[in-house]
Amino acid sequence: MNQSLTLAFLVAAGIGLVIQNTLMVRITQASSTILIAMLLNSLVGIVLFVSILLIKQGVGGFQELVGSVKWWTLIPGLLGSFFVFASISGYQNVGAATTIAVLIASQLIGGLVMDVVKSEGVALRALVGPVCGAVLLVIGAWLVARRQF
Repeated sequence: MNQSLTLAFLVAAGIGLVIQNTLMVRITQASSTILIAMLLNSLVGIVLFVSILLIKQGVGGFQELVGSVKWWTLIPGLLGSFFVFASISGYQNVGAATTIAVLIASQLIGGLVMDVVKSEGVALRALVGPVCGAVLLVIGAWLVARRQF
């Protein structure tokens, strides 16, 4: 996949996330608990991915799945569920723009830390631009979060 297509997918995913969270807030408001929206979200994903796995790899795909399960392989699902919960809560309590601004700023900071940890001996000079960008994004998130509509 080329970079242009990848960037287009990222833009579409970002817009899709706004729509997804907005609809999940509506589901939450129409039910007794946020868990209903989260379970519906997870159920659709499970059915979709089970179907794709079955079509692409048949029963052997499920054998591979079972063999791949280790304690640490469950952590991404826990983190993903927490992300969905935090997003829905954010949309309900502080609005879409604030939720998105804070999530993006925190993801950028986490991403920069991860990149530095994974790299072997990054020069301090190479961090100036990314750190300045992260600081500006955090300031932007703060400005969005303190706004009053």
